Amino acid sequence: TPSYVAFTDDERLVGEAAKNYVAVDPQNTVFDVKRLIGRRYADKTIQRDKKLLPFGIVDKGGKPMIRVTIKGQEKTLTPEEISAMVLTKMKETAENYLGTEVKNAVITVPAYFNDGQRQATKDAGTIAGLNVMRIINEPTAAAIAYGLDKKSEKNILVYDLGGGTFDVSLLTIDNGVFEVVATSGDTHLGGEDFDQRVMDHFIKIFQKKHKKDLRSDKRALAKLRREVEKAKRALSSTHQAVSFI
Repeated sequence: TPSYVAFTDDERLVGEAAKNYVAVDPQNTVFDVKRLIGRRYADKTIQRDKKLLPFGIVDKGGKPMIRVTIKGQEKTLTPEEISAMVLTKMKETAENYLGTEVKNAVITVPAYFNDGQRQATKDAGTIAGLNVMRIINEPTAAAIAYGLDKKSEKNILVYDLGGGTFDVSLLTIDNGVFEVVATSGDTHLGGEDFDQRVMDHFIKIFQKKHKKDLRSDKRALAKLRREVEKAKRALSSTHQAVSFI
């Protein structure tokens, strides 16, 4: 489920439906909140992302708030509230699959998340109506998913290239107990950043050819982002991709 939340005139969309809505109303489609959650508005990364993201990010008490229009009224939401909407959707999906109510959850975060970011993520789970039993590092979760906790004592290198972040973590496993020995990463190196680099390339070409800066048109940028992502996915299995913009 893509971590997208969109607000239409009469409903809230989460996941794939919200992602498809971004080209219709980019200013009311929120994504990449993982880069905002638990941070201060004055952070350099927030100021950089503010220029790239189509929705509004405003300062409230030193914290970044997301500005959207809901049913004709302008509102500000915390990154935790947006994240909670995604978690609520995941909770509903799990309940439909399992046929029973889901109350408890373990939530994963990047290994380099600080205490503030971890607490904010936990708060999002609470808002979603979940009892967050534990916050664990994503590399540890990946190792468990691959059944590596059943192996004998060893060192494991986990490479995690995600939608918005990149992590490399060295873990030691001994009798099913994980320890993160070392970790390094980049909060701005992931699929979204690949998209942005390609978008910048096309924006420059368009500006040179038509003498117009696409960055002033958020809807055009949203359509460009969608086509760039399609091309990126195609390039995972082919050597060439054609974008129709």
